[in-house]
Amino acid sequence: MKRVRLTVAYDGTNYCGWQLQKKGETIEGVLNRELTALLKEPIAVTGASRTDAGVHSLGNVAIFDTNNRMAADKICLAVNQSLPEDIRVQSSEEVSLFWHPRKANCTKIYEYRILNRRIPLPTQRLYAYFCYYPLDVERMRQGAALLVGEHNFKSFCTAKSNVEDTVRTIYHLDIEKDGECIVIRISGSGFLYNMVRIIAGTLMQVGKGALLPEEVAAILAARDRRRAGPTAPAAGLTLVGMTYEKELCCWQHSENEDWEYYVLQSHIKKERTAYFLILRCRDEDWERLILRNVHHAFQNGATRVFAVDLEKERLRENARFGYYRINEVGRQALWEAMTLLDEKEKALIQEICGRAKEKNLREPVWYCGMDEKALKMADKTEKSG
Repeated sequence: MKRVRLTVAYDGTNYCGWQLQKKGETIEGVLNRELTALLKEPIAVTGASRTDAGVHSLGNVAIFDTNNRMAADKICLAVNQSLPEDIRVQSSEEVSLFWHPRKANCTKIYEYRILNRRIPLPTQRLYAYFCYYPLDVERMRQGAALLVGEHNFKSFCTAKSNVEDTVRTIYHLDIEKDGECIVIRISGSGFLYNMVRIIAGTLMQVGKGALLPEEVAAILAARDRRRAGPTAPAAGLTLVGMTYEKELCCWQHSENEDWEYYVLQSHIKKERTAYFLILRCRDEDWERLILRNVHHAFQNGATRVFAVDLEKERLRENARFGYYRINEVGRQALWEAMTLLDEKEKALIQEICGRAKEKNLREPVWYCGMDEKALKMADKTEKSG
């Protein structure tokens, strides 16, 4: 068996989105049907992004497993012969059986196009939203700048969404004017349901003058969908592409009004160890912050995460966050963990802890996050052995 990764471009106008539906044709359904016919075995693709009805793509990513001997790089050429002309597989390649498009670290890039003129153009009706109100691009840029970074984007998520964690990271949010077309280009680690379209609708309100640019920050802080602008129509949205991370960045730092923390990831690959320093966090965000970052470290390959709360010492022995259990670290274990660090890493960690100690007049207490399922398996193995 081999796993094949596809890069898929499509015009979403005639489809009910990517994901299989009980009624209506979808991109996923068409790919399943045509790949099954080509490879003579049941095929079910898994997509990285479940785009909505009417949304377009230049590079959605999907995988499927097959026993067929056809070379992976030839599958795109073969299946394109039978696909409708509004769907084309741009490339196909073999990847590891363990690689998954939703679990690998990825930057997704979207564009929302707005045709800003007095009269609509029929040729643009399927690929840009028509807005006859003059939009102030500079005001839109000012509002957009307030959304960059890691935040809780609950205000920019469909209210009926059942997702538990609404924290996402926006890396870049640029707005350019190309003639009569305004292009909102946004990249991030992932997006909530309708998040990009709600951001576009809110920024258009800013561009019209219905909202002040600085009000975007208040909308973000409110965590209330009713405060943000309308959801912009799907036709203007295109998934431009995805870039998958080949190597972990050494340090991950996040700072906003609600929290600030550092995660050291440079020792995950060899020593399976990560270091998590929380400088501050609102109590209502605490559990989600721990669970999200510890889980992310384990997804990246860590088997232990050394964590310290430098604000209030909210970590506790045997506390559980999802599948993860927190244990207090003894002096010997902490010393061994610190010997893994190079001089620069050690100096930065000592500096951060030193500042916290001066402020709180106490010695920071380190804890270690472990996978509860792995601990249970280890206990069973030890007892049976």
